[in-house]
Amino acid sequence: MKVRQPAFDFSSIRPHWAPVREFAQSYNAFSTVPAHIEPYLVKVMMKVKDVLGEDHQALRESIEIFNKQEVQHCKQHVAFNKMLYKSGYAGMQELEKPYRDDYASFLANRSLRFNVAYCEGFEAMGSSAGQVFFEELEEYLEGADQEAVDLWKWHLAEEFEHREVCFQAYKALYGSGPFAYLYRVWAFIFAVKHIGTHTARVAAYLNGVDRESMTPEERERSIERQKTLKAKISKASRKRLLKVLSPFYNPGNMVPSPGMAALLARFG
Repeated sequence: MKVRQPAFDFSSIRPHWAPVREFAQSYNAFSTVPAHIEPYLVKVMMKVKDVLGEDHQALRESIEIFNKQEVQHCKQHVAFNKMLYKSGYAGMQELEKPYRDDYASFLANRSLRFNVAYCEGFEAMGSSAGQVFFEELEEYLEGADQEAVDLWKWHLAEEFEHREVCFQAYKALYGSGPFAYLYRVWAFIFAVKHIGTHTARVAAYLNGVDRESMTPEERERSIERQKTLKAKISKASRKRLLKVLSPFYNPGNMVPSPGMAALLARFG
């Protein structure tokens, strides 16, 4: 793992940065997640680092890099989201507020075990999302704005790169016995539902704004495109995420997707 500081320029990117606008809006909705979850991840992992003893020095060092990567992810997506607000989608911010508040509540009212397990659930989603983006979505990326594609490929490749940090932190603190396994799976399912519900709301808003200016026929075609996209991503994600439910799941054993290493090399 290493910390990279890409210099993206979002000033010329349009909200519909891919030929299939519903695809672009789906990922625009996902962009609200790192703006709020990454600061939460950093705070949780700082607590983990404090709790870990000197016997886990290598993991503590990995957490340092992990946190610095996550800060960069937050920074870049906040900048990207500002472009969306200025482009006619300022209503996103109202939908983001309760989502942001959830993380403040988790930190204030939930146990460290819950927070670490939730973080691991999100990271499992992130590594799967990276594989899907690199391996399954070429038809949607053809002709897309390269700056936006690079943002997502860089982010998701780093999510895959640091895929086992939260897993190892959870294991170091809570072991790998039956209860630890069941709690990890429960928290993973909780995270999937929590994050998925939020992104679905934002995507519905973004597509709703777009459809206000469409004819009935155009709206129908847009809805069909969205259904097709959702089915494709769901199928591609499901076969990967089901592996997280196994008691033998170990993200460290996962093989990077073709193109991830070359993409990361471009950014240092």
